[in-house]
Amino acid sequence: QVQLVESGGGLVQAGGSLRLSCAASERTFSRYTMGWFRQAPGKEREFVATISRSGGRTGYADSVKGRFTTSRDNTENTAYLQMNNLKPEDTALYYCAASVYDYTDYARQYIYWGQGTQVTVSS
Repeated sequence: QVQLVESGGGLVQAGGSLRLSCAASERTFSRYTMGWFRQAPGKEREFVATISRSGGRTGYADSVKGRFTTSRDNTENTAYLQMNNLKPEDTALYYCAASVYDYTDYARQYIYWGQGTQVTVSS
């Protein structure tokens, strides 16, 4: 059982930046693809970003491409989501998740999920 804890959310003005962290309890962290998802009130959960086990491959939703960057430090069992040029439409609860599949943006292939961290972007 992998426990994931997100942090770094908060309130920021449009155009600002935040860096989310996802700390994993598992020393085998490097065995998992890590993904970021978000869910806004009244909307379905959507894919944001994914990073492969080694960190050598990343993928992004079109809505965040060029503004968000995901990375990971397998020695620290932590994944990151750097969010720049934030927009009000980025407001959501952000989740990190772990998958045994190699590099996937399909939510159902993620088996471990954190509790989420709230990001609110004011206009």
